[in-house]
Amino acid sequence: MTGGGDVMRAVADWWDAVELWITQLPFPLQVVLAIVVVLPLCWGTSAGVDRLVDLAAAQLGRDRPNGP
Repeated sequence: MTGGGDVMRAVADWWDAVELWITQLPFPLQVVLAIVVVLPLCWGTSAGVDRLVDLAAAQLGRDRPNGP
């Protein structure tokens, strides 16, 4: 029977291979790759947090008024 350690080891080995590949790229390509991956990830995270805060505010009845 395989344990969770085998899966973790496989994920760690995969991550090490990806990390090695990235570090061997020229710096400008590393920057482009980081932008392509990190920018959408940050946008999605901020949109999710914004939605959660809106839902929490609505549940607490402290939502801002619609008027200026």
